[in-house]
Amino acid sequence: MVDSYADGKAAKVWQLYIGDTRRRTDEYRSWLAGLLRQHNCIRVLDVACGTGVDSIMLVEEGFKMFSVDASDKMLKYALKERWERRKEPAFDQWVIEEANWLTLSEDVQKPGDGFDAVICLGNSFAHLPDFKGDQSDQKLALCNIASMVKPGGILIIDHRNYDYILETGRAPEGKNIYYQSDLKQDISTSVLWVNSKPHMVTLDYSLEVPQAEGAHTPPETSKFRLSYYPHQLESFKELLKEAFLGKCEQSVFGDFKQHKPGQGDAPRYFIHVVKKSA
Repeated sequence: MVDSYADGKAAKVWQLYIGDTRRRTDEYRSWLAGLLRQHNCIRVLDVACGTGVDSIMLVEEGFKMFSVDASDKMLKYALKERWERRKEPAFDQWVIEEANWLTLSEDVQKPGDGFDAVICLGNSFAHLPDFKGDQSDQKLALCNIASMVKPGGILIIDHRNYDYILETGRAPEGKNIYYQSDLKQDISTSVLWVNSKPHMVTLDYSLEVPQAEGAHTPPETSKFRLSYYPHQLESFKELLKEAFLGKCEQSVFGDFKQHKPGQGDAPRYFIHVVKKSA
């Protein structure tokens, strides 16, 4: 089975799985909007828009959103939402475009000296593989993303706790911190090592998709696969420092709480907040 991120069927199932903004956890909405307000952010670039669920949430919270994704099949859900809510001024002004992280500086015209904040959430950055074995594509992408942040602005970027996955062979237990899904699910984890280095983590999802109301057939089981580069906490902090040429301050959150090395519970996600030096 190939990676299904940009596949039309996977996009549809993913939309069902993560749901709409109402399925975003209250903790997530409160944490993200609060962090952006704390840093006086207004103009926000979402470089991993996907179906638009985070951008929609932030438009509703009053932020001026510019949202991009490399998958047109994912973006169509965001475009549909903008069209259906176009009579609301905030949604009418919401900018949605197709863009690639490797050509971001060409694909996106940044306002003035940059955006107040750039977000890349939902374990999205880990979708970018290391084809060449030297992380050069990932470094280029992070440099391009960092270039979109204005001096004094922030980047919020996350990844799963791959340190834990590589150590144990499975993801930390617990509910997803980002969304509340009603779909019955089974997720299996596998790790690919190349030359004694972790190269790829693959998650195989098996989801029960409910039939249309009134249908008398049992739920359909939909299977899809997502593959990720296993970014480990300390090495990713170094990649971010390099992308900002060392001119930044970093803080790390584990599931929305300030992360303390050696803490007891294993976070499901690490969220990096990088402030570019003014």
